[in-house]
Formats: sequence, structure tokens, C-alpha cells
Amino acid sequence: MSAPLMPEAAAEAAPSAKPAWRAFLRKPSGLLAATVLTVMVVVALAAPLIADEPGGTGNDVLVGPSGAHWFGTDDLGQDIFAQVVWGTRTSLMIGVAASLIAIVLGTAIGLASAHFRPVDAVGTVVTDVMLALPTLPLMIMLAAIVNPSVWTLTVIIGVFAWPEVARLIRSQGLVVSAMPYIDGARVLGASGWRIVTREILPAVVPLIVVSVLLTASRAVISEAGLSFLGLGDPDSWSWGRILLNAQRSGVVAIAWWQTLFPSLAILLLVLAATVAGMRFNDIRDPRRNGG
Repeated sequence: MSAPLMPEAAAEAAPSAKPAWRAFLRKPSGLLAATVLTVMVVVALAAPLIADEPGGTGNDVLVGPSGAHWFGTDDLGQDIFAQVVWGTRTSLMIGVAASLIAIVLGTAIGLASAHFRPVDAVGTVVTDVMLALPTLPLMIMLAAIVNPSVWTLTVIIGVFAWPEVARLIRSQGLVVSAMPYIDGARVLGASGWRIVTREILPAVVPLIVVSVLLTASRAVISEAGLSFLGLGDPDSWSWGRILLNAQRSGVVAIAWWQTLFPSLAILLLVLAATVAGMRFNDIRDPRRNGG
């Protein structure tokens, strides 16, 4: 990820977000990433209008991509295109919701650690311990213990994703806390809560936006991995569940389309979110765009 925008550079940046977004969309890679993310959001929201929810069995078993079935069918005759469309809804829902959980926890702990020294001692230790834990085995263990559902997966992924956000926010917050205008706010009698919410938080907002995009993409990957291991919601379609069905039916070698299209969907989302985050960080930094 690109270097986060420093406070002194943020002071020189455009006062409104509108010019920043225009600069973001003028970059071909930024425009392409935003287009891909927008299309996926539209597909997720309009899934019932695009394709019927997959269910039951069909007569066209293991049919390759064609005009009747754009992404082919599986061993039950279900349409892979419909599965990918409905999987987009579940995968994006988990990715966004888990990202929000991680961002809220990580930002709160990171800002508190950056400004309040007693909190920093505890927050840093907890964050380091969480980062040192074997995340994937723990997520697998918890997902296997609790009743698998969209919301339990969301909470599990979000809880294990916040330490990276907290470390980034804390690092940026420490730089902001050392700025002269923060000392001025203290001299004028501003409370710690006001300094954190009115002075430090606005300075780290660009980093939070980038973290949302990157954390959401990692959450989608985590959900796909857990679902592929059979720990996802059996009542909801997701990209990981499509891959699991292909593996269980033993048709991976002969029905390549059953794994190709959900894998491409995951790849496109992760690439688009990563590129969008990097480009947004770049255009907010005048040192990188000639500002």
C-alpha cells in the first residue's frame, strides 16, 4: 500500500473532496477500479432482477458456457451465472460488514492509543498479540464451533481484521498528535475527546477510506476460504460455496467453468479494491500528483 498522507500534506490538499474524486476518476486505473466496484455493487443489489435464485435441479447437467447458460451449469444442472450473481450479494455483504466492524474497532483503538498514553500501553500489547495469533486456524475453529451463518462469519472475520487497521491508525495518529496545532488545542483547554474527534480523526480519514477498501477485499477472501472449507452459510450462495460445490462433486478437472467464473469474480473484486485504495491515497497526496 502506498505511504499514507501525512498531516502537513493534508493541509495543502484540496479543501473539498470533489476535486479529489475528479482527479481519482481521471486516472485510467482509478476509473476502471471504480467501474468494476460499481458494477459489482449494482449486481449485488439487483440480483433478483438479473437471475432467479439457484435451487433444485435442471436438465442441462455439466453444460459448458453457451447462449442459454453464459457460465455453464453444474452437476445438478444449476446455472453458474445465477450462482455467481447471487454469490456477489453475499460475498459483498460479508466483505463490507466485516470491514466496517474492523474499521470501527481499529480506528477507536488506534486513535485512543495515539493520544492517550495509558491506553497506548494496553492497546499496543493487545494489537501485537492479535497480530501474532494464527488468524486462519482460529477463524476455522470459531466458524466450526458456532452455527455457520452470514452474520457469524461477518463477526468472526471483522474481529480478526481490526489489529492491522489499529496499527495503521495509531502510526498516523502519533504523527498528528505531535503537530503544533494539537499542542495549541491543549493550551486552549480542549478536552482529549475533542482533540481526538475534531483534530486527529479528520487527519486520518483518507487512511480510513483506504483501509475500508483493503479490509473489505481481504474479508471477501477470508469468507471464500471459510466457505470452501465447508464453514460458510449453507443457506446462502457465495463465491466460496460455488467453489466448494465444484470440489465436492469432483468435476473440477472436467467442468472448468464451475471454478473459473467465481474465481475471476474474487480476483476482480480484490484487484479493483486494492487499486482503488492505492489511487485514492495517491490523489489525496499533492506530493504524488504535482499539487
